[in-house]
Formats: sequence, structure tokens, C-alpha cells
Amino acid sequence: MKYYLINFFVLLFCSSLVYGQSTGHTDFNNDWKFFKGEVKDGQSPTLDDSKWRTVQIPHDWAIEGPFSKEYNARCGGLPFHGEGWYRKSFTLTNTQKEKNIAIEFEGVMKNSEVWINGHYLGKRPFGYLGFEYDLTPYLHQEGMNIIAVKAKPEDLSSRWYPGAGMYRKVWLNINNDIRVAHWGTFVTSTNVSAKVASVNIQLEIQNFKAADQIVSVVQTIKNNLGETVKELQHKAVAEGSKTIISEQSFNLIQPQLWTLTSPHLYQLETELKDKNGKILDRYTTKFGVRSIQFTANDGFFLNGKRTELKGVCLHHDLGPLGTAVNRRATERQLEIMKEMGVNAIRTSHNPPSREQLELCDEMGILVIDEAFDEWGIQKIENGYHTIFDEWHERDLTDMIRRDRNHPSIIMWSIGNEIREQKEKDGWKVAQKLGEICHREDPSRPNTAGFNQYENSIKNKLAHHVDIVGFNYKAAKYAEIKENYPDWIVYGSETESITSSRGVYHTPFLEKYEKNTDHQVTSYDIIGPIWSYPPDMEFKFLEENPSILGEFMWTGFDYLGEPTPYGGRDNSTNGYWNDDWPNKSSFFGPVDLCGFKKDRFYLYQSQWTDTPMVHLLPHWNWKGYEGKEIPVFAYTNAESAELFLNGISLGKKVKGVDKGIVPIKFSYYEGPYNYPSPYRLRWDVPYEKGELKVVAYNGDKVVSEEVINTTSKAKNIELTADRKIISSANGEDLVFVTARALDTEGNFCATYNGQIQFSVTGDGTFEATGNGDPASLTLPENKKLKFFNGMALVIARANKGDGGKIIISATGKGLKKAQITVETKANPKAL
Repeated sequence: MKYYLINFFVLLFCSSLVYGQSTGHTDFNNDWKFFKGEVKDGQSPTLDDSKWRTVQIPHDWAIEGPFSKEYNARCGGLPFHGEGWYRKSFTLTNTQKEKNIAIEFEGVMKNSEVWINGHYLGKRPFGYLGFEYDLTPYLHQEGMNIIAVKAKPEDLSSRWYPGAGMYRKVWLNINNDIRVAHWGTFVTSTNVSAKVASVNIQLEIQNFKAADQIVSVVQTIKNNLGETVKELQHKAVAEGSKTIISEQSFNLIQPQLWTLTSPHLYQLETELKDKNGKILDRYTTKFGVRSIQFTANDGFFLNGKRTELKGVCLHHDLGPLGTAVNRRATERQLEIMKEMGVNAIRTSHNPPSREQLELCDEMGILVIDEAFDEWGIQKIENGYHTIFDEWHERDLTDMIRRDRNHPSIIMWSIGNEIREQKEKDGWKVAQKLGEICHREDPSRPNTAGFNQYENSIKNKLAHHVDIVGFNYKAAKYAEIKENYPDWIVYGSETESITSSRGVYHTPFLEKYEKNTDHQVTSYDIIGPIWSYPPDMEFKFLEENPSILGEFMWTGFDYLGEPTPYGGRDNSTNGYWNDDWPNKSSFFGPVDLCGFKKDRFYLYQSQWTDTPMVHLLPHWNWKGYEGKEIPVFAYTNAESAELFLNGISLGKKVKGVDKGIVPIKFSYYEGPYNYPSPYRLRWDVPYEKGELKVVAYNGDKVVSEEVINTTSKAKNIELTADRKIISSANGEDLVFVTARALDTEGNFCATYNGQIQFSVTGDGTFEATGNGDPASLTLPENKKLKFFNGMALVIARANKGDGGKIIISATGKGLKKAQITVETKANPKAL
């Protein structure tokens, strides 16, 4: 293994990192024309596209459906493959004429090809990375210009739902002859402390003209209050038709460090000026100052403080929104994860959106940025292996150059469960990819997620990454550290327990493979053979404190891979349609809509300190009178007491009174009936009424929860994630949760009747969902069924001066409900 050794078995990286954009970075996302299907000469400027649909980018054509098993349940049963065309017409303004103009796509899924005025600009097979094309030679200075984009995703090209089309944003980059190059700023720091940080700014200056030109570089650093803390100025010679690198170093006195609880971001403004003082480019960036340290014996340190990685893996879809990137939807996902106690995410298994990384910077969440799910050996027929030889260096380089500026990122992952693990020379690929990481960013280590425990070690792949990630090998942590004490190790993918929100099958604690209702019990014990309940990861991490932490699979349910239903990797020729209509995963402690399952609270009980307690299952068990129901409490308090209809069923102490759960998985040699110190359990003879749990620290009540047997559903409760949308910019969303209640206001946890939503006022309907992995109701439908008492509607705030969005809900036998959300004018438009 190649190390950057600071002292024995320590990897230390100190970084002050930036991301940013030029003042010429112009929104180019409205009024695109779209057609799904093959188009002869779709790039032709004379093509009549007047009957094509008008769409706003980001746009995912596949989420529009229909659901069908012919599209492969493994990928959500949605039509993500095929051909789609986008076209946009525009004329240059007077200020844009004679400028250098490029178009930047943040991501097109996939095999994109782009034309301007009929001239071919290029192709990009990989759908997860952005790219830029120079339009300047082919632009009409007067009259209309036509951009055409073709996307052609293939069947069997992804192991999950990838989405389709222009699902990330598009920009015009309008520049003078000299500019800061695309992704052209990189700032690093060394010797970071609360007193001082040594900062180095690397700036790439691009000259479009043939002649050399002397430019003045003026750089101003401001804190989050807008106060100037440093000014720098120097001159550089921008060589003709070249990109030069200019570097500046300085000491930042008493830096405000980027931390998980106070993620301070500085702003760097870079101005390029000609000899007369005219501004040629202004490039504004944000950056954070922090140090990261990885040790073989003591774990991970952020700014010198030991920090256990409490991480989740996240796929890139946004549930009912598909893969079309939306900042608020992404922010909501991360807010829910933070509430669970998450402090890190792994972008599984691809480069993430810009919005996700910016939000992690702003919210104080660590990131493992992952490049590939395949290298050169096939997992699926049309996977990344088909382009690996030609594109891997370009794609990995671009990912790092695009993302190296985010303080949240702590590692680069070069691959996930790659098949080269079984090859004698597989280490050579790992070594090459690792060298690219070190070349492009010496300030961070690289890693990979290995699932073939023996092969990854025998064939030396684990020896050729800086930090070794093992998938589902918690029971092997002690053995790994005994055999390789100098390795820095973490759980790159853990648990893989499956569950459906609010479902509890009988027999209650039976570990089965499938159920006739196409759901999985929420007792948090069911998973594939390689998986194990969270209790096991908690246990083995406690026993092996040198392990950095874990990244649980997955933080949210996602479209596709409906394990245990439909298939398995390498089975059924890549198709997972055996158990249709299952079309989304069960892995998350949070469902597709962002609704919390019971498992959410099991993690919260281990990962957070604010007192909490959660009780399961529901208490509607007609026909089970007198029969024992396993009742569990998840809490971070010292003890909890259970009451049934006011009568105490006993107080139990966490870690002492252990809840028995069945456990069996690969490499595990412990008891099947495992006494878990992380769960409290009572076996309660059922009688209808009130079930209540009270949590204590000492004799003090710190939290409680009540569950009631409910009568017939009569009411709808609507709750918005925000009462006020502060920017009516045409992009912001509000998420409204509907819950079914009885006449006494109790939550009807087993109600599955129909609900219909409407959105009026200063907003438009966006999507609905209910979190049911077997539902085939498309998100575009305003009418759907509750799933175990809950449903979701998403509304988009109109662009304008603000106002009120009115969301209403009705259902047969239910009283109409209504909620109002206020929107305020977009401050950027004022």
C-alpha cells in the first residue's frame, strides 16, 4: 500500500478547498424542446420542432413512466433506455457578441452527443460527469442559434435506476479572451490549526488569443460575514493559446475551521484585469479550511478531533422526482439523514451532483466521492466496462478536478465491488487509478469498496489503495487488523437489512426470504445472506475501535434493485422481473418519500445524544387478542418502561436487559438468537388500547412515545416541511405529508385507502408518492393510495413575486384537509 506517512501508520491531509463559478456563468435551463424517440437529422437547424414538448432542465424523461417489467424491475421498471432529443434556440445579446462562449452540461444520462447549428461538438458516454464544449467558432453573431442534444441510454447499462436525459443543469459560460479555466482553481492548506493555516492557491488562466498578455490577478478572501480577511495581487503572463498555472501562498491567521457542527465557508473572489485595469473575468468561489487525518490505530480525525464515521450510502435518485436534480429535494434528504445522526455519505456508486456536494459543505457532512461501479470486467452487459479502457482516465480526472474543491470530501473512491478482485493482476488497475488520484489531488487519500474479502487481499488490490474499504465484513474486522495492523480500514458498505415501512408479518420474528404481499417486515431482521442487522455492525465497531466507521446500505430507499424480490446480481440475464410489481429497494431506514421506518430510530438511538425513544410495532392486532406480540423500544436513554393501558409491564435497562433477535449471515459464528444490547424487548399479550413507552436517565423522564389502537380513519392531517418558501424562483419545492387519523386524532397505521391531492395558488403540482415498493402509481398522478397511513405530495413554487400555495387532500370517507404555504419573492430577481 502506498502511504503519505507523517508518522507511524498515519495518513494526514490538510486542505482548504474551493468550488466556484465565473460571472459569465449563465442559466441555460428554460424553454428546451424535447422529443422521446428517434429523430432523423435531429441536429439540423432547419428541423421543425414546434410540436415538441417544452421542458425545464433538469429533466428525467424516464420517471414519467409507464412502469412495466419490460423495462427491468432491477432499474425501477421505468423506460430509462432508448433515445431522446433536446433542442434550444437562442440569439446572442449585444453584450455576448464577439465573446468566447461555451456550453456546460452538469450531466446527461447517457451517451450524449451535442451539436451547435448543425456542427458536431462531441460525445460523452458516462452520464454522471459534467463537460464543456466551446461554441465560439460556430455561433451566429446575428440571428438564431440552435443547440441539439441527443441522449441514448442503453438497456442493461446500470444495476439501479439511472434516469434518462438532461437530468442535471446546463449553463452558458460567456468569457472574454482571457478567463479562469474550467474547474481552474485549487486551494490547499498545510499546518492547519486554530491559530494559522498555510494556504496555497493554484489558479489556471486560459488565453484564447494567440498573443501573450500580461494580466493582473487580484484575489480577495472574505469570511461568512462578508468581511475581507486577506487581499492578494500579482501579475502573470497569459501565454497565447495556452492555459498557464499561477500560484500564490499566504498564512491565514486565526482561520475559522470547517467542522461538522460549524461548517464555516470562506469566499474567494478572483479578478483578472488587463493592463488598463479592465476586468476580464471575475471568478467567485467558496472554500473551507480543515485538516483530515487517518490513523491505523485510532481512527479518523477532523481538525485533530477523533470522529467516528457514521455514514450511509446514497444512490442519486430523489424518489418521486426521479433523478432530475433539485437542490431542495437533496437538502431534505440530507436533513433527514442528519436527524438520524449521519455525519458522512458515500456517493454510491457514481460521482454526485454539484448540489449534493455544496449542501454537504454547507451542512457539515463528510463525503466519499465514488467514481466507478465497474472497471474493465463486466457486471452487466452494457455497463461501464464497455468504455473503461477509453474513458477511465478522463472520467476519473474530471471527477477529481470538478470536486476537489469541496471541504466535505475526505476520500476518492476508485471503485465498488469491482470484478478485478478475482484477477491475479487486478492490483495493477487499482494502482493506476490510485496514481491518477494522487496526481490530481495529493491532499486526499483514495479508497475502494471490496466485497471479495479473500480475493482482494490475495490479489493485492487492498494493498494498492490508501484506505481499505470492506463491504459486509464486520465479523472480519478483528482478523483483518491482526493480519494487517498498518492498514487503515472502514466498513465501506454495511448491513443491507430490508424492510417496508409499517409492515409487521406473522410469525413476527421469522427470517424468511419472501412474503406473498411483496413486502418485508419492519422488525429490522430480514436481509440477504451477506447482510446483517445494524446490531452486528454496532457490536464489531465497538470491539474494534481502530476501524474508521461505517457506511450503511442505504440511507434512503431507491428506485430499482428490489431485493429480496425479482432477482439477484448475475441472475436472470440481468433482469429482475420474477416478482413484479416490485420496483424499488427496501434497504433504507427511510422510504422513497422520506418517511421514517422503524430502523431510522435504531440508528438514531446509537448515533445521537438528544434523548429519544421509539416503539414498535403498531397496535392494531384484531384477532390476536391474548397472543404475544414482540414489542421493541429503540432508545439512547439509560432505561425504558412499557405501559399497556396504564399498567406497567416492567422497566428495562439498555445494554443489560437485552432484546433477543434472530441473526444469521456470512462469516458470523455467534448465536442465532442474539441478545442485542441495542434493543429493549417485551412480549406483550395483545389487548386493544394504549401502548406507551417512557424513557429515563436515572429517575428522570427524558422521552416517551404512545401508540393507540385506532378506529376507522376519518381525517387527513397535512404537514408541510416548511411553512415559508423564501425564494419563489421556480425551482424550490415544498413536501407535504398526509397522514390518516381516526376521530380521536390517532394515527391509522394500517390504513391503505385512496387520497387525492390538488395544488392551487402560487405553486404547481410536481409529484406524489407513498413509499410502497410494490406500487405502480406514477408520481405524476394526483390520486393514489395511502401506504400504511401515509402519502406525500410535492409542489413547486412559481417564479415571481411570491404568494400562497394551497394544497388540499380528499378521500372517500375522509374529511377534506387543506394547508397553505407562503412563498416570498426571489431575492435574486429584485
